[in-house]
Amino acid sequence: MTDPADLSALAARERLISGALSASELTRACLRRIAAREPEVQAWSCVDEKLALARAESLDRYRQTGNPVGPLHGLPVGIKDIIDTEELPTENGNRLDAGRRPTTDALLVARLRAAGAVIPGKTATTECAYLAPAKTRNPHHPQHTPGGSSSGSAAAVASGMVPFAIGTQTGGSVIRPASYCGVVGFKPTFGLIPRSGVLRTSRRLDTVGTFARTIEDAALLTDVLAGHHSSDPDSLLLAAPRLLETSLTDPPVTPLLAFVKTPAWSAINADCAEGFGELLETLGDQCDEVELPAVFAEGAIAHRRVMLAEIAHNLRHYYDRGAAQLAAETRAAIEEGRSIAAVEYLNALDWRETLYAGIEEIFGRYDAIITPAAPGEAPAGLHSTGSAAFNVLWSLTGVPAVTLPLLTGANGLPVGVQLIGLRNDDGRLLRTARWLATRLSTGL
Repeated sequence: MTDPADLSALAARERLISGALSASELTRACLRRIAAREPEVQAWSCVDEKLALARAESLDRYRQTGNPVGPLHGLPVGIKDIIDTEELPTENGNRLDAGRRPTTDALLVARLRAAGAVIPGKTATTECAYLAPAKTRNPHHPQHTPGGSSSGSAAAVASGMVPFAIGTQTGGSVIRPASYCGVVGFKPTFGLIPRSGVLRTSRRLDTVGTFARTIEDAALLTDVLAGHHSSDPDSLLLAAPRLLETSLTDPPVTPLLAFVKTPAWSAINADCAEGFGELLETLGDQCDEVELPAVFAEGAIAHRRVMLAEIAHNLRHYYDRGAAQLAAETRAAIEEGRSIAAVEYLNALDWRETLYAGIEEIFGRYDAIITPAAPGEAPAGLHSTGSAAFNVLWSLTGVPAVTLPLLTGANGLPVGVQLIGLRNDDGRLLRTARWLATRLSTGL
C-alpha cells in the first residue's frame, strides 16, 4: 500500500474526496516522514504537530457535513519562513527576528487556509532570503547544498514531507533549489501572487513561487495563491489564471522550443552541457538553438544593481538594529547596495523592458525557451547555495519560469531543465512543460 506521504497532491485529493483517505491520516503520514527525515535534511525552522493535527481533524469533521470544501482541503503545505503566519513564528532566517510572532497571516496564508490547507510548520530559509546558507541539507546527499534561498521548501517536497510548498525568488531562489533537490519549481509571472505579509527584499524582483512533485500540483497550488489584491501595489489586475485546467490540456499544435544558452553558458558544468546536448538530440526538429543578442549580457549587471539597491533600502532596519548579528553576506549586500547611485539604479530598471522586448521577439516563432536551471547538480559543501547565473535574467524581466528534474549530474544528483514563457502566459508555459514531460515519458 502506498504511503500517503508519497502521493502527489492531486492523487491525495482524489483519495480525500472519495473517502479512501482522511486529512488526519495524510497529515499523520507527513508528520511521520518529517520525524524520519528531518534530523538529516533539516528542512524546517519549526513544526507544530498538535496544531497541524487539530487543523486536519477539524477539516475531517467539516467534510462530513456535506458542505462544499476548498481545492486544497486536507492537503499539507510547507511555507517559507519569510511569510507571516499568525499561529507560527516567522523569523526570516534571522537572529534579530528570533521568536517573532506576527499578529496576522500573510494574504497568501489566508488564501491557503480558506482553501482548506494544513500547515505543519515553516520551512527553513537563508538569512533574509539572501545568500547566507540555512541549516538545510540536500535530501539526495546531505553533504551537498539544497540551494537557496527557499532551501527548506525544496528539500521538504523532495523528502516527501509535504506534497507541495511555497517559496520566493528574487534571483534564483525557487528554480535553483528545485533543480538541486529534483522537484518541480514554478516561478510565475511577477505580480501574479500578491506578496503582502512576505518579507520584502526587492519590490521589483520578489516573486512568490511553488514547489511540487508534478507540474499539475504546482499549478493547483498557484491557482489558489494567484489573484489581484490591493495590498500589493505590483499585484496584477488579471482574471483567475486557471493554470491547472490549462496545464491538463494538450497544446493545439506540437510546441517548438528555443534553446537559449544565455550569457551564463560559460559557467555550465561539462556533464550538464552533455546532458543538454543529448536532450536536444532527442527533441530533434522540435527545438532550435537561438542566440540572444550581445546586449543580454547587461542583464546580470542590471539585476544585481536593482536587487542590492532595494535590499539596502528594505533591510536597512536590520543593519541599523544590529549589523554585527547579521551574516557577512547580508551585511555586504546592504553595504554594496548603499553605494549604488540613483542613476545607476534607474538605468538598471530600464533594462527590464529593453530585455523583455528581445524575449518577446523569440516568442513570435517559439512556444517556450528551454535553458539550464543551474550550472549543474548541487555543489558539494554547505557554505554556499550555488549560482543563480541561469536565473537572474528571467527574474529581472518578470517572466514565468518552471524547472523539471529531467537530467542527472556526474554524481547521480538531479539537474533541472528550465522553461521560460511570456509574461501573463503562465498557463501556456505549464502546458508546454507538461507536453515536454510527456514527450520524455517522465511521469511529471
